[in-house]
Order: sequence, then C-alpha cells, then structure tokens
Amino acid sequence: MQRMGMMIGIAPDRIADYKALHAAVWPQVLARLSEANVRNYTIFLREPENVLFGYWEYHGTDFNGDMQQIAADPETQRWWTFCSPCQVPLASRKEGEHWAMMEPVFHMD
Repeated sequence: MQRMGMMIGIAPDRIADYKALHAAVWPQVLARLSEANVRNYTIFLREPENVLFGYWEYHGTDFNGDMQQIAADPETQRWWTFCSPCQVPLASRKEGEHWAMMEPVFHMD
C-alpha cells in the first residue's frame, strides 16, 4: 500500500459548489476509484488560503495503468467537467499533473 498526498488550489467563489459536489459523489465515480485500487480517499479544505489537500491509499501494483483507466472512464470525465472549473492548479506542479503530488516525509501508525 502506498500513501499519497496531493494539493490544488480552489477558486474562492466555487468552494460552495465543490463542497456540494463532494457531499454527493456519483456512485460510478466512486466505483471507478475503487476498481483502480484507491482506498481511504479524503479531501481537506484550508481557508483562507483556498487550498485543497487530497490523501488516498493506493493498493495496486500498476499506478500509472490504474490512473489511465480512471482518466479514460466517461463518467469520471463528465464528473471532472463539474470539478475542474472549481480548481486552480498550483504553478509549481510537475508537467502532466493537475493536482500537485507531494513527497511523504513522516507517518505514524
């Protein structure tokens, strides 16, 4: 299992929309994440900085392949048409990233 953290900005005027979307995530999107070996997925909001922090645990053996399957899913693509306008990708993200991945530094069980 691999713990993964990621960050992205959020447009202040879209926070309520983003919260409403995530209060009722579409079952097909959740199923696709589960099929891609993603577990224990949580998104945190930090205001007034307007930053989202995402955390999940990846339980698979082919992360890139699983992420490609998520990206190819039509229902997930449709979900992103609602979420993406709320998000403000960080300028420091790596090429190809939407959410900026983070380096794990510490973990305590």
